[in-house]
Amino acid sequence: MGKMIDRALAVLLILGAGGHTAGSFNAYGNQPMVLLWALSASILVILLGALNLLRGGRPGDRALAWICAAGLVAWMGCCVAFAAIAGTWLEPHAAIFLLLSAGLLAFSLRAALHPEGWPPAG
Repeated sequence: MGKMIDRALAVLLILGAGGHTAGSFNAYGNQPMVLLWALSASILVILLGALNLLRGGRPGDRALAWICAAGLVAWMGCCVAFAAIAGTWLEPHAAIFLLLSAGLLAFSLRAALHPEGWPPAG
């Protein structure tokens, strides 16, 4: 069950990046500099989603799990910063990305700290 939730969160993150891309073109289509930065965020989120899908298929790869965790923490920082700039901590786009990322971070940390599975044998 956990593996399915892990994969679903990664797929939802990728789909969210697709929505972010469409929204970026809609909002910033006439501002090339801002559009470029918005699309850079979309690329980051697609890569994070793909790395997390890869991590889910490689449960013993602690290095990959740590890379996923670090990327997710960085992305979560961006989400918090965006919500702060938007003036509300309940900004829906940031909140959704933050929740998806927090879920994936939990799976990444579990894989990084306990590659043999949870709970640890002993």
